[in-house]
Amino acid sequence: MTELPDWVRPLHSALDDKLGLELLELAPERAVGRLPVEGNTQPLGLWHGGASAVLAETLGSMAALAHARTLDRVAVGVDLNVTHHRAVRSGWVTGTATALRLGSTTAMYEVALTDDAGQRIGSARLTCAVVAPR
Repeated sequence: MTELPDWVRPLHSALDDKLGLELLELAPERAVGRLPVEGNTQPLGLWHGGASAVLAETLGSMAALAHARTLDRVAVGVDLNVTHHRAVRSGWVTGTATALRLGSTTAMYEVALTDDAGQRIGSARLTCAVVAPR
């Protein structure tokens, strides 16, 4: 595991805190993080699909921001899709965002979501626009 860059330490949201997000690795090409299943379930006690979306978007967006910073720009999400493969009832869900494209105007990531046994529980794709800061 690589150490997180200093610039990312103050960047977190109330939603990250509420869901218990842990960012483990961050670079333009790859980001890794995880969320606990406990506290992030739907009424049947299963991992909530919305938590998958939050984890995927956060990891892809942070990696895209790391890329955009090399261009003196920022990144904003414009498209997210998530496919759910299997249920999870306990433990952690880990997301690994891997760059598919790092361009001057877009950054695209595939995000693999896995359970504690390493089984894929979901797949996501996030596209971010790389834009001038406001």
